[in-house]
Amino acid sequence: MLDFFTIFSKGGLVLWCFQGVRGPAAAACTAPVNALIRSVLLQERGGNNSFNHEALTLKYKLDNQFELVFVVGFQKILTLTYVDKLIDDVHKEFRDKYRNEFQQKGTLGLLNGTFDFKEDFLHLLQEAEESSKVRAPPVMKTFEQSLKSQKTVKSMIETRGEKPKEKPKNKKNKGSKKDASGTEAATVPSKAAPVAKQNPPTSAGDREELTKDEILQKNREEFFKRHMKGGEKSSKSPKPETQKEKGKKPRVWDLGNSNAKVLDYSNSTTNGNTETCPAEEFDPDMALRDRNREPGRLYDLDYESDEEEPEEEKVAQNPSKPGAKKGGLGGMFGMLKGLVGSKSLTREDMDSVLEKMKDHLIAKNVATDIAVQLCESVAKKLEGKVMGTFTTVTSTVKQALQEALVQILQPQRRVDILRDVMDAQRHHRPYVVTFCGVNGVGKSTNLAKISFWLIENGFSVLIAACDTFRAGAVEQLRTHTRRLNALHPPESHSGRIMVQLYEKGYGKDAAGIAMEAISYARNQGFEVVLVDTAGRMQDNAPLMTALAKLIAVNTPDLVLFVGEALVGNEAVDQLVKFNKALADYSMAQTPRLIDGIVLTKFDTIDDKVGAAISMTYITSKPIVFVGTGQTYCDLRSLNAKAVVAALMKA
Repeated sequence: MLDFFTIFSKGGLVLWCFQGVRGPAAAACTAPVNALIRSVLLQERGGNNSFNHEALTLKYKLDNQFELVFVVGFQKILTLTYVDKLIDDVHKEFRDKYRNEFQQKGTLGLLNGTFDFKEDFLHLLQEAEESSKVRAPPVMKTFEQSLKSQKTVKSMIETRGEKPKEKPKNKKNKGSKKDASGTEAATVPSKAAPVAKQNPPTSAGDREELTKDEILQKNREEFFKRHMKGGEKSSKSPKPETQKEKGKKPRVWDLGNSNAKVLDYSNSTTNGNTETCPAEEFDPDMALRDRNREPGRLYDLDYESDEEEPEEEKVAQNPSKPGAKKGGLGGMFGMLKGLVGSKSLTREDMDSVLEKMKDHLIAKNVATDIAVQLCESVAKKLEGKVMGTFTTVTSTVKQALQEALVQILQPQRRVDILRDVMDAQRHHRPYVVTFCGVNGVGKSTNLAKISFWLIENGFSVLIAACDTFRAGAVEQLRTHTRRLNALHPPESHSGRIMVQLYEKGYGKDAAGIAMEAISYARNQGFEVVLVDTAGRMQDNAPLMTALAKLIAVNTPDLVLFVGEALVGNEAVDQLVKFNKALADYSMAQTPRLIDGIVLTKFDTIDDKVGAAISMTYITSKPIVFVGTGQTYCDLRSLNAKAVVAALMKA
């Protein structure tokens, strides 16, 4: 049973609607359709024609020629096999019935037209339901109707003489082995024959043909050869004795220091006490590099490409290249062949172009499944659309793909950390950010970069060292804290400490340390708490349970997933399993999932920026920060157009 069926334009004007249920549930179709528009149609995620919203399943079909959308909704627990046939039949019938009205009146036909389609829809619905009714099971055949009854008793008796006929393949295999062994045996004498010819002194006839001097010369040569081989063996034998005499000596490095006192750091800083810490030579210019930057500003990610305009010309001229080699006439026909000429696009027209686009996206590090879904979404968006004259299929598909990629990278909800921190200040509480991710992606390094950015915007930061597993994790954060305090000393902020580390050592409960750090920040007046967690693989259930516990207990304002830009298909697996683990292992009724992404090591991938597309497509979450280097200033905000320009570069 259908809950609803609606037809509306892409501009949002409802043309016709059918309600399959009555009462308060009849008005419940608005929220699912709005969710479909917001999450699928506007986000260019039309690769799959099905969408789930709470207890409903929505299936839709696009009509790109008349800019229409057909949507049917039914309960998720129902298995309605006729829905696909119904939506195709309704689409065809509605187009054929009101085609002239759409073509002649255009937009005014949608605004002023009356669409009486209920009787036609009920007729199509009845036909679809009857076609999908379960048929009666077929009657079992009798013994006389079976093939076994046609066999005689004689045909079922096996005799010894017929056994070789039943297994001809095995006999052939055995014969082939024998033949192979026979050929091997035959090749042996053929190899041995020339050897016998190469040793003439062994036969008496050959010795009579040779003179005595020649025989003596050959005997001498054989004698010297034997002694030379023995000499080589004797020269190789004393080598191990010389190696034993050398013994094992310690390696001395060029930049090393043999003085153990210089290398002793046992009296360094512990638990934030800087009195016993030796003075460190720290150059701010090396840490910041760009001294002309505007303090506190988060610059956009830029991508400069001088080949953007020529690339568009190459794509537009692509269909004419094969014909140009055959002469002027062939080049003209080849160019005209690539032009659409005011006709509607079909799937066959786009297949070859979409296949090349898919391979190009995969080569740029986009996950394979997502590349396929993107091309499928573009095909559905363009299929049936009428193109203008002198417009190539390649340029049209490329333009549609670029628009889809930009739409995917633009977030549904913008994450403004500075605004949220000021809002938390008004409520007299610290703003808490938790970092999570797999091992070695740069969580601690980018946490220090974000700390520097927050300090330059005038906010005090407390870093919670909740990575109590990795050796050196606390020391790494301690070094970052010391350097950040050197860049922003308390004297420059009216005696106020801008960054401090809260740590309890190793082997402790990370959730408890985070809770204590948040309480400490509230009491001491820190405005932001950055929680560093241990790296963990997405398949490690105990560690994922501990992470879900940390997030559920402390309820941070923002959960950031730190992922590196070097991954391809692995990015999808990491994000999906992290979100699934946070949902499964959380104790809350509405579990906290990942709110945003920090994309690191972006300076190492050149134009292979596909990981950004994969991460945002699979989670619909924005990329909040992009790490582009090793200094504290190497932090950028994502520029969707720059990323798409790098992605589409040939």
